Amino acid sequence: MANEEAAVLAAVGPRLRALRKQRGTTLNELSDATGISVSTLSRLESGQRRPTLELLLPLARAHQVPLDELVGAPAVGDPRVRPRPIVRHGITFLPLTRRPGGLQAFKQILPPHTPAEAQPQTHEGYEWLYVLSGQLRLRLGEHDLLLTPGEVAEFDTRIPHCVTNPGPETTEVLNLFGPQGERLHVRARPAT
Repeated sequence: MANEEAAVLAAVGPRLRALRKQRGTTLNELSDATGISVSTLSRLESGQRRPTLELLLPLARAHQVPLDELVGAPAVGDPRVRPRPIVRHGITFLPLTRRPGGLQAFKQILPPHTPAEAQPQTHEGYEWLYVLSGQLRLRLGEHDLLLTPGEVAEFDTRIPHCVTNPGPETTEVLNLFGPQGERLHVRARPAT
């Protein structure tokens, strides 16, 4: 057991270095993002410093990866996300991702005529939404739009916005949200 633990800990440094280089981040940039000194980061990556939870948690946050990925934990058997519904102002949110931070996916279910008195709000981030069923009213800055199934909208959430269901049937929406303002990039292959 001690040999297995030593092997796991020895692999953390090269994994940290590879992840940082893959993302094109310098030690100085990572130091600024985590508050960990450049020398400590360098010693961690070279294996001269033993990784601790206090060091790995801010690194996982900075790289936006689960802690398991940093330590090379074995894959879990069941990859399914088991969403726990969250209800706010009569609207149900079903989280479709379990990764903390970064891009989040969720399904939004709005009962008919809800929320009736929604006021536009602002917050940091970037949102993409796709109407699965029903009608969705999107008030975004000066725009007042009615979206129907198959329609998509993407916007900076610093613009005053709100979504409501003005219709007589339940509306279902797929949302992607990036709290740091990430934009979703859809790439299509060129025709051959």
